[in-house]
Amino acid sequence: MIRVFPKRTKWTPTDELAFIGDPGLFLPEEQPVKISCTFTWDISECERLYRAWSVYYSDVELGGPAFGDVGDEFVPGRFIKNGVVFTSRGCPKDCPWCFVQKREGQIRELPIAQGYIIQDNNLLACSMQHVSNVFDMLRTQKHSAVFMGLDAEFLTLNHVILLNSVKVDRMFFAYDHNGSTYHIEKAGEMLSNYNRDKKRCYVLVGYYPEDTVAKAEARLLKIWQLGFMPYVMFYRSDNMKSTKKTKAWQDLTRIFSRPAIMRGYCKKYFNNGHRKTKIASNN
Repeated sequence: MIRVFPKRTKWTPTDELAFIGDPGLFLPEEQPVKISCTFTWDISECERLYRAWSVYYSDVELGGPAFGDVGDEFVPGRFIKNGVVFTSRGCPKDCPWCFVQKREGQIRELPIAQGYIIQDNNLLACSMQHVSNVFDMLRTQKHSAVFMGLDAEFLTLNHVILLNSVKVDRMFFAYDHNGSTYHIEKAGEMLSNYNRDKKRCYVLVGYYPEDTVAKAEARLLKIWQLGFMPYVMFYRSDNMKSTKKTKAWQDLTRIFSRPAIMRGYCKKYFNNGHRKTKIASNN
């Protein structure tokens, strides 16, 4: 099966039947073609690609998360590179800024495929038996494990014991609003044996109308203080009616998406006695 993507990302498959953009000069023999669209802002481009590939192939389909695909099955290496696996779909939480439950519904456990990058939206919301089975699989992998979606609210001592039973490269949590501070603080304490490079946390900014660069920066610095590596996640809506990304927001995004810059920035802030930063001073 030919798979077509609007752009290449670090998760895009790299085999000979994975294509980026328009058909090339030398094409494979007649077979089904799947145009994969993850983000709503790529829909128009993917529709154009559908037309372009339909010139050469009779069986062309357009789909993906942007079109409400609920993810009923997961085939390793098909629409995401080998090594990355989904062992569940959906989420029990219906957060207003997130599309997961709206598209995929409640948490659903899938058959566990081989891989070391666990891409589940909310692995810890799965049954303890399923999570334990995921870790059994991870112990057979030659690579250290990467967890892309861990929810601090669901973290328990049993989960920590499982995490300590495998080699962990990185684990990603999320800090979407001030109400989740307690859960992140608790997770930081429970995982205190892991350094900041292994404990990372996405911080949602620009979603709430009253959010400002100064408030967002304070949340990012709070996450750093709790022992996590914060990663700014600037909200982008499906209809593009998001907070305008001004230069100040761009500066914040640049600093808190690049660990080398972030380390120097945070070190300077905390060594200066929590004095107001340059970004906050300009807003």
